[in-house]
Amino acid sequence: FFFSCFSLAVSASRADKVAMSWLSTTAEMALFNVKSGFLEAIVRGHKLGLLTTADYSNLSQCDSLEDIKLYLTGTDYGDYVQNLAAPLQTTALVESCTQKLVDDWAYLRENAGEPLGRFMDYCVYGHMIDNVVLIVMGTIHERDVNELLDKCHPLGLFDSLASLGVAQNVRDLYRLVLVDTPLAPYFSESNLASEDLDEINVEILRNTLYKSYLDDFAQFCKSLGGTTAEVMATTLAFQADRRALNITLNSIGTELTRDDRRRLYSNHGLLHPHGQAELAAADDFDSVRAAMERVPEYAGIFSRVGAGEAHALDKMLYDEEVRRAVNSFEQQFHFGIFHSYLALREQEIRNVMWISECIAQDQKGRILDGIVFTI
Repeated sequence: FFFSCFSLAVSASRADKVAMSWLSTTAEMALFNVKSGFLEAIVRGHKLGLLTTADYSNLSQCDSLEDIKLYLTGTDYGDYVQNLAAPLQTTALVESCTQKLVDDWAYLRENAGEPLGRFMDYCVYGHMIDNVVLIVMGTIHERDVNELLDKCHPLGLFDSLASLGVAQNVRDLYRLVLVDTPLAPYFSESNLASEDLDEINVEILRNTLYKSYLDDFAQFCKSLGGTTAEVMATTLAFQADRRALNITLNSIGTELTRDDRRRLYSNHGLLHPHGQAELAAADDFDSVRAAMERVPEYAGIFSRVGAGEAHALDKMLYDEEVRRAVNSFEQQFHFGIFHSYLALREQEIRNVMWISECIAQDQKGRILDGIVFTI
């Protein structure tokens, strides 16, 4: 009798948990649709407008930039490229395609409530960091600020960006300009030391800011909970691990110490902490490969990189990023698809640039080597 009562109690408890889980999921879906369902539908529509494998096959058959322009007029880029004047340059095509993304993103951001609006802001902080580094590096080499601003990514622009040229060290950079931007929280006493802004210190600054940014973004997504937290945890873990890998490969043979590397790695990701410790100690590509292959998710990537083919790794990582972004659209009622759409559209623009450059330089045979298919 006792065991029968106990069994009934356990069954009732499980039924309650199932019911609560169902209610929680239903509530999440209902609330998401009320606040963000319209914008989710817009994003999914934009995703359907991405270039297909057939489109890339047709683009690879073009003989000139004019042919590329003509073909793109029949795609989502039509309104942006149709009025480009001859003679065409690759930069003009890329800027027009980028403007399509900027306009899409601006419409979504203007109509986003909270917390989606803040999530979308996080998505473009990386471009802000890259723009800061571009301006500072250009100033070091005595480039004209207006020329540098033209090269900045439009999604990462902010009002005081042009003033970065007056900074002589990192502390000035923060005090004079960045203190009033969303990047301000990513500066700490450790990276506000008054070293002169030379190329090495600027690259260290870039990676330090990216570390703080990715850690902060990961915590924000975790606080959102639900499917958004689940999808973005894997997305940001991959980004953190890829940055750790790139930092390691780029610092081999330099004066950057193991401790310096460790300080630039993010505090999350599949490599954190043991894989990062191995990467910090790596002194050649084979030891980097060994550290990465210990993580099953990355073993398949490195198994396809042969000896002396480290240059192919970049494309494989882009392939993996696109695969994850496409898969995020399989789930519904989450913010991750906004981040994924941004990643897919940016990859598509890189593809257009690659195809255009290959055709302009009479290297059509290399086109398929550099394309990362986004569908």
